[in-house]
Amino acid sequence: MRSEHLQVSAVAPGRVEILGNHTDYNEGVVLAAAIERAVHVRGSVRHDGRIALKSTSYPPVEIAISQLRPQPGEFSWANCPLGVASELLASGISIRGFSAAIESDLPAGIGLGSSAALAVATAFFLLKLNECELLPLELAKICQRSEHRFTGVQSGLLDQVTSIFAKTGQLIFFDCRPEQVRTIPFPDELALVVADSGVKRHLAASEYKQRRQETRAAAQALGVRALRDISPAQLNADMDLRALLRRRAAHVIGENQRVWRAVELLQCGDGAGLGELMNESHESSRRNFENSAPELDHLVDLARKQRGVLGARLTGGGFGGAIVALCRKASAYQTARDLASAAVQTFVGRPADGALARN
Repeated sequence: MRSEHLQVSAVAPGRVEILGNHTDYNEGVVLAAAIERAVHVRGSVRHDGRIALKSTSYPPVEIAISQLRPQPGEFSWANCPLGVASELLASGISIRGFSAAIESDLPAGIGLGSSAALAVATAFFLLKLNECELLPLELAKICQRSEHRFTGVQSGLLDQVTSIFAKTGQLIFFDCRPEQVRTIPFPDELALVVADSGVKRHLAASEYKQRRQETRAAAQALGVRALRDISPAQLNADMDLRALLRRRAAHVIGENQRVWRAVELLQCGDGAGLGELMNESHESSRRNFENSAPELDHLVDLARKQRGVLGARLTGGGFGGAIVALCRKASAYQTARDLASAAVQTFVGRPADGALARN
């Protein structure tokens, strides 16, 4: 029986994309890790059919469940949790009114999956509060739809999957076509250093949408359902593809190849090989996909010069945001300090656990 005074908390981590840049919406493969920065949602049931949201960073929002819709202007920060509530209702989950406080130590707008973490934390909170359950992948898709419909960002599924399925000390391998998830051990002697370039990303209004259109156009021109169906040799053999679309396709096709290779290397504990693939990925982002930025390139170049760093690349959608460096654990904190002069903030971590909720 439902408790009328139930207090629930939920937490969902952000993520770093290790390899697989812009492959998720092209039915490709991705390698990612949850990080030790997260979104926390805490609250309880209301009895008036209303939702009340508050945050330490934004103005409070209150709305009736029966009137759920995207909020404008300074209240748009709440669209992600409101969208989750709307999608759960549309999926047949009975959601009661609730009050929730949202806190986060996960930086927003720098490519670490902050909006997905907020959606996942809200979903875990609401399912626990209403004593309901959903399969993890189904829940990831609900969170994805909430972003599509309430925030206008046509994101792939990687961020939500990583936040939900993540395990300590494990990377998440996600094959986006069959939607299969498995974990890959992360070498014990390695760590991840994240550095924020200070250039904010605004995916709904950025070139992200354009890149989706370009990769779709490349697949159509090559006569395939998605770019994962083309090998590098097949791409090179097609002389008719426009130069711009060729570069976009080369990035996605190459990223898929790098992810598959990384899985092989990690099974052998080859961290140095993974670092080289990360370096290759960033060069492809810079040259072929043009989703880097001078500030990101500078941080990547600086990171590669540090002792113990095996590789570095932008992480997430690009066009600003953060980089991730793979380095020896013993050198990680010194690397973070050395990058701090060129970054807004830096932090060190290893793959973390996924989302959870508790009373």
